Amino acid sequence: MLQYDVLIVGGGHGGAQAAIALRQAKFEGSIGIINAEPEYPYERPPLSKDYFAGEKAFERIMIRPEAFWAERQIDMLLGRRVETVDAGAYSVTTTDGEVISYGKMIWATGGSPRWLQCIGANLPGVHVVRTRADVDAMLEGIDDVAQVAIIGGGYIGLEAAAVLRKMGKKVTVLEAMDRVLARVAGEPLSRFYEAEHRAHGVDVRLDVEVTAIEGDEHVTGVRLGDGNVVPAQMVVVGIGIIPAVGPLLTAGAAGGNGVDVDEYCRTTLPDVYAIGDCAAHANAFAAGAIMRVESVQNANDMANAVAKSIAAELSAYHAVPWFWSNQYDLRLQTVGLSTGYDSPVVRGDPAERSFSVIYLKGGKVIALDCVNATKDYVQGRALVVDGMSFTPEQLADTSVTLKELVAGTTTV
Repeated sequence: MLQYDVLIVGGGHGGAQAAIALRQAKFEGSIGIINAEPEYPYERPPLSKDYFAGEKAFERIMIRPEAFWAERQIDMLLGRRVETVDAGAYSVTTTDGEVISYGKMIWATGGSPRWLQCIGANLPGVHVVRTRADVDAMLEGIDDVAQVAIIGGGYIGLEAAAVLRKMGKKVTVLEAMDRVLARVAGEPLSRFYEAEHRAHGVDVRLDVEVTAIEGDEHVTGVRLGDGNVVPAQMVVVGIGIIPAVGPLLTAGAAGGNGVDVDEYCRTTLPDVYAIGDCAAHANAFAAGAIMRVESVQNANDMANAVAKSIAAELSAYHAVPWFWSNQYDLRLQTVGLSTGYDSPVVRGDPAERSFSVIYLKGGKVIALDCVNATKDYVQGRALVVDGMSFTPEQLADTSVTLKELVAGTTTV
């Protein structure tokens, strides 16, 4: 039976960083990573951007070269999936019946794409974007595709739309809500991206209901609630993920929408940690609300905290969230969490395609969305970290940099 001092389940950003950070902290015990995919750890964000567009080969998005893991005595158990966890016996069993024991376990499985629940949802030609295999499957038949329907107007859907337009495809984005990015951004940013995609030839449709995927042996279109059919030889579904925590919950871990963890990323199971997309935690930058944060930053910083706790001393997770998205020639950089904001303040002119949206809650700055405005993003971090208060007029005044605003310490 295989046995590891630290067993990491999940070979994405969080799992890979946990192993790297353990070795950097001089941890000398045995480390094993169970990865359901056959590949060594690789970066996920480029899947819907550079990799999909053919601008980066797979080797360029690997987190570390293959030789790195062996050199640091980190065993990669590829193509294996954990089916059950026995918390009392400190062991897991994989789907092929292999039992692996651990001293401490780090659960870093992320989540699986949420699929449509309608007729035709499993037809050939319907895709999700989560793994290299997902994107490779899309690229395999791309030359025979003229029309693409994208279901979901979140970041994944919009990034895929931008790449597909560059490929010359006719693209329709179907969003159930009254604006794109409704779950993660304010209306000014939503309307800006809707206008940008339409200017690039994307048919953006809001407040639509998908009732079925049309086709016999292959997708031919998407039927909407009003009876209309959007022709498509490819459908991309981007409607969120389902946290991959089933084995932990079955083993008795507390949780629901993810697995619950404390400030040290510990689950309620003994010596079992959870990090990344699947870990529901009290986030200090959302007034302590219990949430999952789906970002590379969150996965990496949680991994670093857990590695320090295992190798040295207990280390609480406390890091300001940040995100990014590339669409066309637009670079969106976000710092903080806008959840529950009172009002958005637009800083700069969206018509110039360089501006920021600053979110206030109770008079304090809680987040910024910066479009082609790196200076605001870098300087605005202090406003979020320190929860500074300024008037909307002060924040909107571009004649004063955010750095100068902070230095002046003129608050409400």
